[in-house]
Amino acid sequence: MELTYQLILFGAALLVVSILASVVSDRIGAPLLLVFLGIGMLLGEEGLFGIRFDDLQAAHLIGSLALAVILFDGGLRTQTSTFRVALRPALTLATLGVAVTAGITGAGLAWALGLDWEQGALLGAIVASTDAAAVFGLLHAQGLALKQRVAATLEIESGSNDPMAIFLTIVLVEILARQPDLLAATAAVTFVQQLGLGVAFGVLGGILLAQVINRVTLSPGLYPLLALGGGLASFGGAAVLGGSGFLAVYLAGLIAGNRRLQAAQNIRRFHDGFAWLAQITMFVVLGLLVTPSELVPVAPQGLLAAALLILVARPVAVVTTLAPFRFPWREQLFIAWVGLRGAVPIILGLFPLLAGIEQAELFFNMAFFVVLVSLVVQGWTIAPAARLLGLEVPPDSGAAQRQEIDVPHQTAYEFVVYRITEDAPALYEPVGRLSLPGSAQVVALFRNGEALRHPRREVLRPRDYIYLLALPADIADLDRLFVAPARPAYLADQRFFGEFTLDGEARLIDLVTAYGISVPSGAQPEETLNAYLLWLFNNRAVVGDRVRIDNLQFTVREMSDGRITRVGMRIGRQG
Repeated sequence: MELTYQLILFGAALLVVSILASVVSDRIGAPLLLVFLGIGMLLGEEGLFGIRFDDLQAAHLIGSLALAVILFDGGLRTQTSTFRVALRPALTLATLGVAVTAGITGAGLAWALGLDWEQGALLGAIVASTDAAAVFGLLHAQGLALKQRVAATLEIESGSNDPMAIFLTIVLVEILARQPDLLAATAAVTFVQQLGLGVAFGVLGGILLAQVINRVTLSPGLYPLLALGGGLASFGGAAVLGGSGFLAVYLAGLIAGNRRLQAAQNIRRFHDGFAWLAQITMFVVLGLLVTPSELVPVAPQGLLAAALLILVARPVAVVTTLAPFRFPWREQLFIAWVGLRGAVPIILGLFPLLAGIEQAELFFNMAFFVVLVSLVVQGWTIAPAARLLGLEVPPDSGAAQRQEIDVPHQTAYEFVVYRITEDAPALYEPVGRLSLPGSAQVVALFRNGEALRHPRREVLRPRDYIYLLALPADIADLDRLFVAPARPAYLADQRFFGEFTLDGEARLIDLVTAYGISVPSGAQPEETLNAYLLWLFNNRAVVGDRVRIDNLQFTVREMSDGRITRVGMRIGRQG
């Protein structure tokens, strides 16, 4: 019994330490997932605590379950509106891109290390896919607001590229295990089975889950558990029948998360915390599994594999697959650089060990080493790279809190909370005279921790909290009232979008007359800015897209239903 209590105490202490490590991670800029791996290695057989853990089946189970939870949470948070600009390029990158990455990496390693082509190809396949846990975790943890096309491509790709990587790994493991019956025909069937069953279970599971959540009456705390159970059921059902459980659970979260759900806020908040717990558990366990001294002999080969993957294979795959979609070179460069590797390559590295093939430990240790290099080099530089390439955009909202009202089948109103600062535009304004957008209503005003009885009769003071009810489309107008314009120089609205704001329906001929610019090549004088910019960006324009016409720079500032509603204009070169 005493041992049981000791294990509970040890587990609780480990959880607290792992969470508090995020504070250190933020201050030194280290990827949090790298910190969790380090904690696992510190606990391991060659670390301070000397815990010996070599149960491959348990590691595979924990890793797969944790990845399913992380992917489900990622699906819940991905809006289908992002598919307008990123679905086709992301899926191309998740299939053809993975194959190209695996092929180049495998061929290079086979030639450089003197491996058989099957062994080189297996190593390439194991490290070829980007990892959803790493991508979701680092993008969200660092608070990066990227251009929608870039963020959506990275998130959709990382959530859907596992079937191709798993397919390639399984086929090559079978070939190395000398089972020639699984070759061309069976390999094709395996891929179709992985993809088809993953899509079927994901879509049907998401639709069914949303219907069940909306039709049953439960205690509020049970809805998140019902959602989790439904997502894991999609994962397990697809995997048991030979499909991609990872694709299924991501799609189930995506389908359910983009429908009106009872207790939607409870579900999302629960899964946000639970996904973090899954990441902590998974990376600590994977850190326990590795033996640090065994990484030293493979360090030269691991560095070669990482360099080949990061500097050659991934960039070639990105340029090859995104060329037809006319991505700007800056976006291609960033997507190529943020090909983060995480838990998936490590879990795939377990496959050769479980199959007992020759040199299986080499494959696992090299995969682990590549992940370490990826998290250190790419994970540490993701924010600076985004800023250097001009791909970070100002946040959508400066609200202190936003919460969707949980009323089934009703319009998607939100509670929005603003803290009034010393430089807020509405400071010392009478609440009753504020120029609020059409849907917005003042609900409450808090001062010194107390709710004021008649908020509309009050004058806003510093450190007040004002609560409003509004539709999402009006949040930007509320931001302009209550959020101080001061932001870091590289994100300041005026610096990013320009000194002037134009309506998307402004005609090019009017700009020609007012500013003396020439009509752009391929455009019509009577054309609107909205029509011209949509044509220029192949009907996939996003906030932050830019174009220069003579001495004027135009930047897409706001969009609604696929139309450009507001455009920032800057005179002269960007400073």
